[in-house]
Amino acid sequence: MITINPSEVSTGKLHGLMLGAVGPRPIAFASTLDVDGNPNLSPFSFFNVFSANPPILIFSPARRVRDNTSKHTLDNAKSTKEVVINIVNHDIVQQMSLSSTEYPEGVNEFVKSGLTMVPSEKVKAFRVGESPVQFECKVNEIIPMGKEGGAGNLIICEVLLMHVNEKVLDKDGRIDQHKIDQVARMGGNWYTRANKGMFEVPKPISTIGIGIDLLPEEVKKSTVFTGNDLGKLANVEGIPEKTDALAFVNNHIDIKVKIQQANQIEIHKFAKQYLDRDDVDTAWNILSAKK
Repeated sequence: MITINPSEVSTGKLHGLMLGAVGPRPIAFASTLDVDGNPNLSPFSFFNVFSANPPILIFSPARRVRDNTSKHTLDNAKSTKEVVINIVNHDIVQQMSLSSTEYPEGVNEFVKSGLTMVPSEKVKAFRVGESPVQFECKVNEIIPMGKEGGAGNLIICEVLLMHVNEKVLDKDGRIDQHKIDQVARMGGNWYTRANKGMFEVPKPISTIGIGIDLLPEEVKKSTVFTGNDLGKLANVEGIPEKTDALAFVNNHIDIKVKIQQANQIEIHKFAKQYLDRDDVDTAWNILSAKK
């Protein structure tokens, strides 16, 4: 067994070790507004429930390790004293991951991730319409854990209203743990799905994903692709040009034969087979070659 002194390793290494050791961690999908009313949406896995009377949730946006700056969610919570915490299930895990991209200030992550902004009743921040459970909260207190990069900030939230989708309830009005199908964070790129085991979600690219708002209309409106599929397709720096996609297809005879006479629905179903295997590049070349 190795012994690690936190003062003798880098913050980044210690952070990775702690996240790999402490899990699975539930995810606070936090929605806030800045002082000008611009929406922000971002996930945090330092999160849990701490009291039922009063109902208290706590999550912790850490200061960025690389440059010791604070995240928009923390700044907004300080300014407005409001937040909506949305629960993440498997249906929206890819879109949730896409929202964690470091988009510039003022960019609406709801739009980029293709999630629905639903007005709240007690606070000004929006709820995520696709989330199975949403908590409208006031911020009672923010406790900084330190001043350096990697330091957490405990945002203590009191629940004012809780919204639950009836589809996740059992016949007695309780939340059915199979129906809610929650996901939780592990170390690295790993997540876990209730009763299904671990799965991997590649971290958003170090550049900026184009976002669901910039996908072609026939892709966004497809009856074949799920929200998770769209999240994968949107987490690319750019869409292949048709000439490049045709060159790719011509070098893969099996794909070329498959798509030559295919209609749009068949193309989408074929591309989805590659998305299901997390081969986003091939999926995009198939879609771009036929556009």
